[in-house]
Amino acid sequence: MRKVYKLENLCCANCAAKIEDRISKLAGVQSAKVNFMLQRFTLEAPDDEFQGLLDQSLDIFRKIEPDVVVHVK
Repeated sequence: MRKVYKLENLCCANCAAKIEDRISKLAGVQSAKVNFMLQRFTLEAPDDEFQGLLDQSLDIFRKIEPDVVVHVK
């Protein structure tokens, strides 16, 4: 499964790179992209593991950049 989420308040490209790197290293993540310019987060992971990996990704966002809002519907 692959989903794209809109971001708000991502302040710098360096933080985006740190977040992307940490999420990419999670077991089960097939692909993770944090695009600072477009303010988008793309996560690709197996369907049965997706929600758990999304939750872990959101924790990483909060730890590195607490003001970022990830629009998860």
